[in-house]
Amino acid sequence: MLRMSVAAEEYVMIGENVKLVFLGGTGNHMRIMIDAPKELNIVRSKVLEKQLQDPELRAQMPRYYREEEHPEKFRKKNISIVRNPQAESKH
Repeated sequence: MLRMSVAAEEYVMIGENVKLVFLGGTGNHMRIMIDAPKELNIVRSKVLEKQLQDPELRAQMPRYYREEEHPEKFRKKNISIVRNPQAESKH
C-alpha cells in the first residue's frame, strides 16, 4: 500500500487511464474526482458494507484508519538561524 501527502489540485495516475484528482476538503471530509473509463466499476466502501449481510464477511472487509502525521523521529528538524541585527552592526 502506498501512503502519500498531496496538495489540493494534485493528481495521481493509476495505470494509463485512471486519474484521481484531489480537490481539497474540510475537517474529516476530502473531495476527490475520479476520471476513469465507464467500463470500470467504482464503488464506495460504505455501499459495499451495506450490501454484505453476513457479519463474518463484513468483518473481513479491510479497514483503514487515519494515522497521525509522521512520528517525531521521521520529521525533519527545523533549524533556523536567528540573526540579531544589532550584533551584526557592531562588527
